[in-house]
Amino acid sequence: MPITKETIGVGLIGAGDISVLHAAAIKKCPGAKLVGLWNRNQDRANQRAKEFGCKNYASPEELVADPNIDAVFVLTNLETHLEYTVQSLGMGKHVLVEKPVGVTVAEIERMKALAGAKDLVCMPGHNYVYEGGMVRTRELVDNGDLGKIVSAYVMYNIHHPEDVASRYPGVVRQILTHHSYIMLYLVGKPVELCAMKATLHYKEYKEEDIAMVQMRLHNGALAHFCASFAADDHAADPWTVMVKVIGTAGSTRYSYRDHVEIKPGLVHSQTYTAYQGSITNEVRHFLIDCLRMGQKPLSTLDDAITAQKMIEAAEKSIAEKSVVSL
Repeated sequence: MPITKETIGVGLIGAGDISVLHAAAIKKCPGAKLVGLWNRNQDRANQRAKEFGCKNYASPEELVADPNIDAVFVLTNLETHLEYTVQSLGMGKHVLVEKPVGVTVAEIERMKALAGAKDLVCMPGHNYVYEGGMVRTRELVDNGDLGKIVSAYVMYNIHHPEDVASRYPGVVRQILTHHSYIMLYLVGKPVELCAMKATLHYKEYKEEDIAMVQMRLHNGALAHFCASFAADDHAADPWTVMVKVIGTAGSTRYSYRDHVEIKPGLVHSQTYTAYQGSITNEVRHFLIDCLRMGQKPLSTLDDAITAQKMIEAAEKSIAEKSVVSL
């Protein structure tokens, strides 16, 4: 049932870099308040609680038991998403869980089943589909205004120092998950894919810093993903983050480079304004459109399941040096 109370209370489980963007988004969301947070590292938790002006809970159990909290944002490392999502849903809280949503398809299916049984919203952190340009592209594709879709591209080239990259599970899981749900939202599922990865600039970290995927879509069109922490693109019209859909009757483009502030971002050398904007749009949709108005997320746990299947297919293709059918 939609939330009718005057203020929707929010709790954050996890106070890492991404929590800064979510806290800023909640602050901009009318009728919502960040009540408090919990983080395994209590020094970080105390610091963030002071920055955000909220409570620091002694444990995640205390946070999810607070009746003032209606929704929980799970912002921890991938391996703990299932634990904290199940814990929050079990206490009757709606959940926004960051991507990658789960380690396996089975984990996401368990979240979906529990949310359904509890009649709660459990929304994946698929922030890019809440960008206005993405919504417009989806409408153009659905209406046939771009003609027959010929190709789609999702590109990412942002250098990450080794100490930053080591916080993540490699670009396949960390970045290609974004790519996967973006493509699902815009042009649908692939029917087969092949992938490759490499580690080019790390000295000790063993995960990949670049990966590429080639796909055939259900309508015969081809698609390409690139995800790289290895280097920035310094060329004209750089492929920092770029999404293109090309059809026989038109094309669309979304780019990070349309809005850039010359100051350090959370983990980037520059501030890409669209990143915060996509998180703000996502949080507003979750809290207002879904919890207040009863609408459905633009990207669901079913999409998260399909995206996870794409990631696992890419990993299989890399391991076997093969083309994998979905």
